Amino acid sequence: QVQLVESGGGLVQPGGSLKLSCAASGFTFSSYTMRWYRQAPEKEREMVASIINSDGFTNYGDSVKGRFTISRDNTKNLVYLQMNSLKPEDTAVYYCRADGVTDGRWHNYWGQGTQVIVSS
Repeated sequence: QVQLVESGGGLVQPGGSLKLSCAASGFTFSSYTMRWYRQAPEKEREMVASIINSDGFTNYGDSVKGRFTISRDNTKNLVYLQMNSLKPEDTAVYYCRADGVTDGRWHNYWGQGTQVIVSS
């Protein structure tokens, strides 16, 4: 059974930091591209960051470039999102997503999300 379980969300003051984690199971983690998305109230879900399975190439949304860092540990089936210099507009539910091929078929999986609130 495939599972993606996010953790690490919470309440933080503007300018602070948080590190999110996503624990994956039930698929070959190292062969999947991992992404973080977020969705703020009354807004569409947007891609925050991605990391390729093979060479670890990363990509970021314009709103978080230079502040957020995505990383992965293929030995522990974990993907992380280090968030620095947080702003109130970063408040959202953050989701982990996995994309890849298993048994010749394309799959994508979502976690349940973790809430991040940036407020003084």
